[in-house]
Amino acid sequence: MGARGYLPLYAAGPRARVAVVGQAPGRRAQESNTAWNDASGKRLFEWLGVTEREFRDPDRFALLPMDFYYPGKGPTGDLPPRKAFAARWHPPLLRLMPGIRLTVLIGGYAQAYYLGPRRRRNLTETVRAFRDYSPDFIPVAHPSPLNFRWHARNPWFAEELLPFLRQRVAAALG
Repeated sequence: MGARGYLPLYAAGPRARVAVVGQAPGRRAQESNTAWNDASGKRLFEWLGVTEREFRDPDRFALLPMDFYYPGKGPTGDLPPRKAFAARWHPPLLRLMPGIRLTVLIGGYAQAYYLGPRRRRNLTETVRAFRDYSPDFIPVAHPSPLNFRWHARNPWFAEELLPFLRQRVAAALG
């Protein structure tokens, strides 16, 4: 058992082909010990062009949040992942998965860590420049239904990025 009596929530199969890096498990995911088991997960499966069963196959997908534990609630939402957590745990896990062909970076924390100075001024600009990070990375916004305003303001995401993402995921898994 780890933080607050929970098990760490991640998946890292040695034959995984696609790494999905998000912020940290939500409360519901942590309590059920199942990552992406909410409306955000359903939307993410659609974005990736895979079924839930395919997504949960550790020979296909590694799920590596920036923190493996729910960080708790803050004044405006969930707290951020702990600093330096990913730097400590991601490199040794990724070394055990030499077949990773694509890393999907969900949200600002994952993009800041993996893209570093290559990322743009903000999340929207970073995601808009998705082709600049390929073939290794594809940055995306969070699939939460609460992001409906962002998606309405950025129709290029569904029109341009999602077909590109599905194509790259299919190629990485193929």
